[in-house]
Amino acid sequence: QVQLVESGGGLVQAGGSLRLSCAASGRLLDINDMGWHRQAPGKQRELVALITSGGSTGYSESGKGRFTISRDNAKNTVYLQMNNLKPEDTAVYYCKANIRSAWSLKDYWGQGTQVTVSS
Repeated sequence: QVQLVESGGGLVQAGGSLRLSCAASGRLLDINDMGWHRQAPGKQRELVALITSGGSTGYSESGKGRFTISRDNAKNTVYLQMNNLKPEDTAVYYCKANIRSAWSLKDYWGQGTQVTVSS
């Protein structure tokens, strides 16, 4: 069984920073793309940032310039450094990873971590 576990969310004032982490564990063989998505109340889940196994990154307009995605392949972990946070960044943040295990190749989602930015 493969699972993703996120951590690092919380309450922060506008202009502050948070660093989210997401660790993959279980009987996995390989991790391809990893990414962070978020879902605000009443809105659809949206992609925030993506990183390939080779380290190439991509960002949505909402995260560009303020968020940095990175990964530590030795630890099977992806990070999202969020700076200059704004109230509109308030959402549940989910990590997603494309993982090959002994029996499948598919996308896995974490349980989500709440980020709340106060004005």
